[in-house]
Amino acid sequence: MNNNLKTMRDVFIETLYERMKKNKSIYFVSADLGAPALDKLRQDFKNRFLNVGIAEQNLINVSAGLALEGFIVYSYGIAPFITMRGYEPIRQILSITSQIRPLNVNLIGIGTGLSYNMSGPSHHCLEDLSIMKLLPNFIVFSPSDWKLVEKFVDFSILNKMPKYLRFDSKPLPNIYDQITDAVLKRGFYELKKGKKTCLVSTGFMTHRALSIAEKINGLGLIDIFILKPIDEKLLFQHLKKYKYIITLEEGFINNGGLDSLILRIINENKSNIHLKSLGFKDKHIFNLGEREHLHKINKLGEADIIKIIKSCR
Repeated sequence: MNNNLKTMRDVFIETLYERMKKNKSIYFVSADLGAPALDKLRQDFKNRFLNVGIAEQNLINVSAGLALEGFIVYSYGIAPFITMRGYEPIRQILSITSQIRPLNVNLIGIGTGLSYNMSGPSHHCLEDLSIMKLLPNFIVFSPSDWKLVEKFVDFSILNKMPKYLRFDSKPLPNIYDQITDAVLKRGFYELKKGKKTCLVSTGFMTHRALSIAEKINGLGLIDIFILKPIDEKLLFQHLKKYKYIITLEEGFINNGGLDSLILRIINENKSNIHLKSLGFKDKHIFNLGEREHLHKINKLGEADIIKIIKSCR
C-alpha cells in the first residue's frame, strides 16, 4: 500500500474529463452535488453537464432519457439518496429496459458505508451493496482504491449496461499499482496468499483487511471490487484453498451483500469451507465520531477482527 492519498471521486471525474474532451457522446448529470474537481468539467462542457437539483428520481429519469438516445451518461449523487430515493426508476427504467436494449447509465454514489461518519444514519449507506446487487442487468462496482476507479472509466464507457459505482468519500491511499483489463473484468484480486484462513473484503474494508494481513503470517486476502458480475468459477478456485473464510464489509451482514455472495458460491460448489461474516448488524448507527470509533463500538475494529481470526486458526 502506498501513501498517495486521493479521493475516488476526484480521480474518476478528472479521468472522465479527459475522455469527454474526445468523446462528445458523454453526459454528466448531477443531483446538485458539487466538488472542486467538478468545476472544470462543468465549465468546459456546459452543454453536456446538467444539474437537475436535489431530485434523485428525476436524475434517473433524465439520465435514462439521454441513454435511450444513445448517449453515455454519468449520474452523480450522495450514495444513500441516489440508490434509495431513486430506486423505483432505477428498477423500472434502467434494470428492466436494459434487458431489451443497451442503456449505458453509470450511477455514481458518493459516501458509501460510514464515510459520511459525522452526518448520522441518514447519510450512512449500509444497504447499497444488497439492494443494487439484487437488480438484474446491473454491474456493481465497489472499489477499494482510486487506481481501480481510474481504470474503471474506460470499462464504463465500453460496457453499455447500467452500473452502480460506490465511492468512498474520504481520501485513501492506493493499494494497486497497475490493473490489467483481465483482472478488472474478473472482479477480484488475491492480494495475499494464505494457508488456512482468508479475509474476503470489499471497498474501504480492504484497507482494514490489508493492515491485518500484514500483521498475521499465513493470512490470505482477496479484494472483491466487482460484485456483479464476477467470475464465480475462478473465485471459487481461490476460495477452495482455505478452511476458513472471513468476509469484511462496511454494510449490513446476512442481508444480501458480500457475505451472501461468498456463501452462495461456497454452497453451490458443495464446499465445507467455514464462513464468518463481519460487518454491521441489523440496526442503524446513531453514534457520531471518527470512522475508527464507529467501527470499534460495533465490534468491527482491528483488534476485534484479529481476535476472530485467531479463533479460527
